[in-house]
Amino acid sequence: MSLPDFSTQSFLFSTAALSGSLFPSEDRYRLFANLVYPQLVKARAQLQGCYCADNGRVAVEPVLLLGVSMLQYLDGLPDRAAVEMLRYHAGWNFALNRQLGDELFHPTTLVNFRQRLINHGLSSICFQSILDGLIEAGLVARKARQRLDSTQVFGLVSRMSRLECVRETLRLALQELERALGGLSRPEFWSVLRERYVENKLDYRTESSVLARKMKLAGEDAAQLLAWIKELADKTPGQGEQVKLLERVWSEHFELDTSSAMQQRDSQPPGAVHNPHDPEAQWAAKGQGKKRKEHVGYKVQVAETVAETTVAKGQPTPNFITAIVTQPAIGSDDAGLPLVEQEQANMGLEQPSQWYVDGAYVSAERLARAKAEGRELIGPAQPAPVKDGRFSIEEFEICVEDRRALCPAGKSSTQCSRLEEQESGKVNYRFEFSTQCHECPLKHKCLGKDQKHRTIVVGEYHTALQARRQEQRTDAFKLKTHRRNAIEGTQSELVRAHGLRRARYRGLAKMQLQSYLTGAACNVKRWIRQAAWKMVQTASPRFMEDPEPAMA
Repeated sequence: MSLPDFSTQSFLFSTAALSGSLFPSEDRYRLFANLVYPQLVKARAQLQGCYCADNGRVAVEPVLLLGVSMLQYLDGLPDRAAVEMLRYHAGWNFALNRQLGDELFHPTTLVNFRQRLINHGLSSICFQSILDGLIEAGLVARKARQRLDSTQVFGLVSRMSRLECVRETLRLALQELERALGGLSRPEFWSVLRERYVENKLDYRTESSVLARKMKLAGEDAAQLLAWIKELADKTPGQGEQVKLLERVWSEHFELDTSSAMQQRDSQPPGAVHNPHDPEAQWAAKGQGKKRKEHVGYKVQVAETVAETTVAKGQPTPNFITAIVTQPAIGSDDAGLPLVEQEQANMGLEQPSQWYVDGAYVSAERLARAKAEGRELIGPAQPAPVKDGRFSIEEFEICVEDRRALCPAGKSSTQCSRLEEQESGKVNYRFEFSTQCHECPLKHKCLGKDQKHRTIVVGEYHTALQARRQEQRTDAFKLKTHRRNAIEGTQSELVRAHGLRRARYRGLAKMQLQSYLTGAACNVKRWIRQAAWKMVQTASPRFMEDPEPAMA
């Protein structure tokens, strides 16, 4: 598809010319047209790479589609409703500089446009454009204090039981094979499998014993089908996606014992498929006890700036989202921090001078690295594990640099060994109190059963971790970490106002695109509110009064 001619000029019969008087200077649609739309226009040079030059039919203007996507996430509308807004809503047409009589497009054009962005690696173009505009306006500094936290996202498809997952994967594989085989002969068991998994459904009222037999039968049928496909490999062009998925799902639910008999696994491995219609949506759990939260879907890391100045009464938040990264559900926060820093570097931001985080992001190595780089990682360190009520590592005073440790009884270690893992290069230090524990009055609180002397192992950056564990007990540190708490409100805003909690599409790539659009919509809303507030503050009393109604 080729691009149409494009101009930012407003013509005589444009929406802006005909209805501009309907939108005062602080109106959200006028501010969108003045602040946001020019940033989308600047992105057209990158969008050109998604289209052919003078080849094929003329496409819908990509700047318009990008703007519709932006307003769509601002107002929380599906594709069909978003296109209808171009038909009936003057504010949308004004914000996007549409001309009177411009043709509408089919809602599936938005679907194809999003896929085009993903295929050309431009999922972040909308978020990047808005962030660049905020930097140019002086609202976001390239190096600033920031806070970071993650939140869970539920997948689009429903959660299935293990039996439902295996049976549905079998059904999809059978349908794919039926289309691919064509005139090739099918095995004798084909009609039986088709009747069991294509033409029949599970009854939720079935007894558990019957369901267990059906699970075993599904595993045997899948194994038989996969064995037949393997024999047929030389006659077919290759395995389809659903057949490959069936092979993966079978290995996640079943295994062969020493006698080559099939056995059902007690549990699925991490990252297993829970619904074949969205195999990238993974199961994950967070917390323990009553606070334990389980979901099948994804995880999103959200970073935002922390304002240096005090916010005036009634002033909208001056903080803006600087990164929004989507991870698999089983991805850790520890691995998410470098992903966020890499995304910010790709968008032209420097590493924050201060990171406000929770304990999931804090490690000894990261604390030491931040200190060496002249930055701060502000967050509580995880407590050392306590076993059977004995003294934990926190009760010992350890100085890795001097290779010396002091136990709770005030006795020094007798030996220190440096241990380096050959594959990873990770370095640990082992401290031993070989002659100090025999007559110690505290050995019943320190030694385990049949343990003659205490031995502790710490990492090479334990000094930084130990200092943080001591610092976080002070009131000054607790007061400093309060700046992190506002990220919870930002996540609530993304979830409640922009629907981040539920995936709109299937797959990790599309979920990342959704996250970028959600983050961009949140930034646009804050940008508009900040600009409108400044206008009201600087306006004269005459303009502060309610405007008179427009004459027909």
